[in-house]
Amino acid sequence: MSKLWEKGVPPDKAIEAFTVGKDPELDLALIPYDCEASKAHARMLGKMGYLTDEEVNQLVLALDQIIELHDNGDFKIAVSQEDCHTAIEEYLVNELGDVGEKIHTARSRNDQVLTALLLYYKDEIVNVKSRSTLLIESLNQLADDNKNVEFPGYTHMQKAMPSSIHMWAGAYADGLRDDIEIIESVSKLIDQSPLGSAAGYGVPIEIDREMTAKELGFSKVQENPIYCQLSRGKFELAMLQAFSQVLLTINRLASDLIQFSMDEFEYFTLPEEFCTGSSIMPQKKNPDVLELLRGSYHILLGYETQVKTLTANLISGYNRDIQLSKEPVMRGIKLVKDCVGISVAVVSGLKVNQDKCEVAMTDELYATEKAYAMVKEGIPFREAYRKVAESLRDNG
Repeated sequence: MSKLWEKGVPPDKAIEAFTVGKDPELDLALIPYDCEASKAHARMLGKMGYLTDEEVNQLVLALDQIIELHDNGDFKIAVSQEDCHTAIEEYLVNELGDVGEKIHTARSRNDQVLTALLLYYKDEIVNVKSRSTLLIESLNQLADDNKNVEFPGYTHMQKAMPSSIHMWAGAYADGLRDDIEIIESVSKLIDQSPLGSAAGYGVPIEIDREMTAKELGFSKVQENPIYCQLSRGKFELAMLQAFSQVLLTINRLASDLIQFSMDEFEYFTLPEEFCTGSSIMPQKKNPDVLELLRGSYHILLGYETQVKTLTANLISGYNRDIQLSKEPVMRGIKLVKDCVGISVAVVSGLKVNQDKCEVAMTDELYATEKAYAMVKEGIPFREAYRKVAESLRDNG
C-alpha cells in the first residue's frame, strides 16, 4: 500500500528515513488509542450515513483485532508505513478492501495524531497521579511510624530549630498534593476532542464532532480547527511543566536523604540492596538511586525545553517540526512514572535511626524556644534574643 499522502511518485529512501524519524518505535504506544479513535470515527460516519451498519461493524471488529495483536506484541510498524496511523489503515484495507479505504472519510492524519496523543496523555496523567498518591501514602506511613522522633531542622544548611520525622515527611506529602492539583488542571485543559478538525480547517461535509468526543470520553469538543493544531506543543508543555513539579519535589526529597543518610548524620539508612558499591573502596555504600532521582528533574527540564523551543516561531497550521516533540514528551512521561515508582520503594524502605536523631538534638536548637520563654515573662523579644545569643557565646 502506498503512503496516505502519496500521489504516484515514490519517496527518496534517505529522505524517507530522515522524515519518518523514530515514529515507528514511538507510535507503538499510540496504537490502541488510534484504534479507539478510529472506532468512534467509524460509528460517527455510520450515523451520518457515510458507512452502512455492516461496514461499521467490519471496521470495529478489525480495529479490535489490531488492539489484540498489539497487546500480544504482534502488530509492527514498518519504516515505509511511517507511523501507526498508516499501519492501521493499511491493515484495514488489506482485511476489508474498499471498506478499509472509507475509514479516512472526514478526517486527516493531523487530527488522527492529535486525538491519539490526547487519549494517551489522559491515561498517562491518571497513571502519574496514581503513583504520586502512592508516594504520598508512603510518606504518611513514614511520618506515622516515627511521629515521636525529633531531629534537627536546618536553614542555610546549619542547625536551626527542632523538627521531626512527622513534620519532615509531611512536608513532602503536602508538596505532592499540590503537585497533583497542578496536574489535574492540565488534565482539565487537555480534555477536549480535536477529532474532526482534519488538517486544521475542518471538512466540507457534515459530521458529528460531539458524538465522537462523547464516545472517546472527552468533556468537550475543541471547536476551532486551527487552534487544534496550535494547541499541539502547548498542551504537551503544560503537561511536562506540571510533571516537573512532581520531580522537583522528588529532587529535594532525594537531596535531603542523600545528606541525612551520610555517616556524619545517619538520621536515615537506605536498604543495602538499594545502594551500589565502589570498584576500589570496599567500605562504600553509595546512594546512586537518590542521586539519579535528583538528577532526573534536570533531564525532564531538558525535555521541556525541547518542546518549548520546537513549538516557537511556527506559523498557524500544521508544521512537520512538531513531530520532533513526540520523543521528548514520551520520554518525559516515562521518566516521571519511573521516578515516582522508585521513590515509593525508597521511602517505604527507609529506616529511621532514632538514636542518631536524638543525639543530634543539641542545645542550640532550643535557642528560639528559650527566647520565647522570656517573652512570656514580659521581656521584649529583641532583648530576649540578645540574652540567649550572649548565653550561647559564653557557653561555647
